[in-house]
Amino acid sequence: MWVSVRANVRVSSAARRSAREALQVATRAGGLSAIIVVGMAVIGIAVLYATFYVWLGVDSPGSMKVTDLPLLLVGYGFGASFVALFAQLGGGIYTKAADVGADLVGKVEQGIPEDDPRNPAVIADLVGDNVGDCAARGADLFESIAAEIISAMILGGTMAHRCKIEDPSGFILFPLVIHSFDLVVSSVGIFSIRGTRESGVMAPIEDPMTILQKGYSVTIVLAVVAFGLSTRWLLYTEQAPSAWFNFALCGLVGIITAYVFVWITKYYTDYKHEPVRTLALSSSTGHGTNIIAGVSLGLESTALPVLVISVAIVSAYWLGQTCGLVDETGNPIGGLFGTAVATMGMLSTAAYILTMDMFGPIADNAGGIVEMSQQPESVREITDVLDAVGNTTKATTKGFAIGSAALASFLLFSAYMDEVAAFAHEPFKQVDIAVPEVFIGGLLGSMLIFVFSAWACSAVGRTAQEVVNEVRRQFIERPGIMDYKEKPDYGRCVAIVASASLREMIKPGALAIISPIVVGFLFRILGYYTGHPLLGAKVVASLLMFATVAGILMALFLNTAGGAWDNAKKYIETGALGGKGSDAHKAAVTGDTVGDPFKDTAGPSLHVLIKMLATITLVMAPVFL
Repeated sequence: MWVSVRANVRVSSAARRSAREALQVATRAGGLSAIIVVGMAVIGIAVLYATFYVWLGVDSPGSMKVTDLPLLLVGYGFGASFVALFAQLGGGIYTKAADVGADLVGKVEQGIPEDDPRNPAVIADLVGDNVGDCAARGADLFESIAAEIISAMILGGTMAHRCKIEDPSGFILFPLVIHSFDLVVSSVGIFSIRGTRESGVMAPIEDPMTILQKGYSVTIVLAVVAFGLSTRWLLYTEQAPSAWFNFALCGLVGIITAYVFVWITKYYTDYKHEPVRTLALSSSTGHGTNIIAGVSLGLESTALPVLVISVAIVSAYWLGQTCGLVDETGNPIGGLFGTAVATMGMLSTAAYILTMDMFGPIADNAGGIVEMSQQPESVREITDVLDAVGNTTKATTKGFAIGSAALASFLLFSAYMDEVAAFAHEPFKQVDIAVPEVFIGGLLGSMLIFVFSAWACSAVGRTAQEVVNEVRRQFIERPGIMDYKEKPDYGRCVAIVASASLREMIKPGALAIISPIVVGFLFRILGYYTGHPLLGAKVVASLLMFATVAGILMALFLNTAGGAWDNAKKYIETGALGGKGSDAHKAAVTGDTVGDPFKDTAGPSLHVLIKMLATITLVMAPVFL
């Protein structure tokens, strides 16, 4: 937040000189905050690990083994996901209620342009971009990285322990090293985006997306190299000399998955491609057809990402299994650590991805500042191009976050089963869905996702109604606003959304935290009386599994549909199908309004919810036994 509110003025000032300079300022500002976020996740875990290591005298006779140390860090991941859920929910409610309220009255009823200073909700809308996109997405990726590092440390420790590897510390510290390299490679990628000599607004506008993707390609190439080196350095063991190479390939699988995910999301949400153009075309026949086309596009867009995740999990697991590491009985056991390494590969460019995301709200705010300070049209054109690219990068970041959430929750699920086995002192390898109680757990998990999404969307709807009423009231009571004779009361709208977002996030948040604990505890008691000691743990495992599956599909649907509706509107605003003010544009604005709570409140909150359920079950595992 601190960075983005200072950068947006500088971007709008740079846009008066050249598009490339504005792009550079926005990217570097986003890059600084992204690097701080990733850096803090790594430092926090490293400091905790070191403190516990020294304080508990790990590996000295009669004390804790180093392979059990990562289990103590689970609380860190839980704390991160706890805050991330509320940041994402509260931020999403804040930003979208203000946005919907400003659009409905300003654009549709009064016919004034977006970000017009006469609109009383305009300041709340611009503040909301920072709250919902910078702060919330930062918290989300912080939590992704923290949860992923900890679960990979647990799995690495368990595997090293079962393989009787002499020095397991390489397997345990590997995730921290990978994410430290992430900071280096992403910084190089960010600095590869430089301003050119051409100044003046008349210089041709290059497509900012291609420039950002060049930077991403640089980052990916360096990440592959860094990954290969770290696996050779840390994962080489005498028992299986070629294992490190298999793990390096797992990392490559993860990096490719991330790239493909970004590409798929871009295909479905960028107006250069077919899907969004078809959606825009459906707006020309009215509001209803726009909504139908948007919903069907969102539903269809779940197919490719799911196939990609499936291939990634299976191939990484298989590469891990065949790496040559075996336990005492000779069974291969590297599979889960293989998927852990693939997740690290996916998140090994997280700082650059987060940069592309932070870029969005900064560009959006810059556009608002340009509009309010009544700059010439040519400057607004530059910020509009950056803003449209920002929408696509925000959508791709969400796609990336869902992909990493899917892989990370698979890991957390395995870590949970490991932990239950450790506490119960009996093997806990599979969960049988054919047992009625376990099946019920799965049903409850799927239901949780739908109820949570419903509550998140209705919270935006209720708050937006308050904003709409307030904005209408001001236009009626202060007729001078429209001719710039009276100043709107911006503070009133900011107060409404700020208090409402804090109030409205309690209910969905409580649902997410309480339900797995209640379900696990009830079935534990039931299991105690029916003679099934592990019933509670099994039902929670099933709840977790089904919630992950339903949550990933739901989040993909909500994010893609919302992003596509938004860019269909942007596409019509470029002059297609009658341009601004046409009937097609009005229908597209309706679609965009429906999509707002989808893509910025319910969707992003869902992938935080998935990981949060997993970390809660990890922390609470002993309670279910």
